[in-house]
Amino acid sequence: MKLSVVITAYNEEKKIDACLKSVENLADEIVVIDNSSSDSTPKIAKKYTAKVYTQKNDPTSIDTQKNFGFEKATGDWILSVDADERVTPELTKEIKEKIASGEFDGYWIPRKNILFGKWIQHTGWYPDEQLRLFKRGKGKYTSRHVHEDLTIDGKIGHMNEMLIHENYQTIGQFVERNMLSYAPNEAENFLQKGYVFSYFDAIRLPAKEFLSRYFAREGYKDGLHGLVLSLLLAAYHLVIFANIWEKKNFPQEQEKFNGKNIKNESEKIAKEFQYWFSTEEIQKTSNPIKKILLRTKRKLS
Repeated sequence: MKLSVVITAYNEEKKIDACLKSVENLADEIVVIDNSSSDSTPKIAKKYTAKVYTQKNDPTSIDTQKNFGFEKATGDWILSVDADERVTPELTKEIKEKIASGEFDGYWIPRKNILFGKWIQHTGWYPDEQLRLFKRGKGKYTSRHVHEDLTIDGKIGHMNEMLIHENYQTIGQFVERNMLSYAPNEAENFLQKGYVFSYFDAIRLPAKEFLSRYFAREGYKDGLHGLVLSLLLAAYHLVIFANIWEKKNFPQEQEKFNGKNIKNESEKIAKEFQYWFSTEEIQKTSNPIKKILLRTKRKLS
């Protein structure tokens, strides 16, 4: 069984060398799709493989551009990797074992995200399973939207070893990629899925995202990193809403969107915060009687 590793990259001269080195002992073939980089990315890639192809850069269809790379691959299996990801020796070994078993047609691989210098184990960033390994001809992207999963024709299994993701290293990277590249595309995705515009989502969407990240997905366990990431992702959802508003040609509705209604929405959000603060207190309490009292208090509030 031959394995092709397909890597997509755009201006990744600082990261792609480490990525390519990490798959040298795994790949029978390496295919690199360069999205018209203006730096040394393609030059570095050619040190490892002759199969370097140039595609037009389009941040709104990154995933579907990968299909081009899959078509160029000739291996029995394909591993799709980004330039800021690393395949560990442990993952290399497990991939070889899974391919040899022939049990499944594709595999989910857990991903270890390093953000701002720290492994984020909560806040929705772990285990962050990615559908990346599959039999050639069995997997492809069917959507133009960013962060859509592969569609696999067949049975899918799960792997244990992690793919290392050298994610955002600076706040500027986060803002540039999410606010400027991903948010407009995500806004279009909302609309295509039948999103009904509401002015109050300018408040609801960011608040919901923060509550989900920091409390429901235990971002507080990641310390200051978890708090800042939750706030940044809340801001990201505000920018998504703003892009939806722009696509709707900035409609106005002054009578409905007033101080009283904003106050009502804020009070609803405050109750959500209080619920999660109470939940955290319950989880930290070992006294069973106190737990009952706290649950009763939470229910009444």
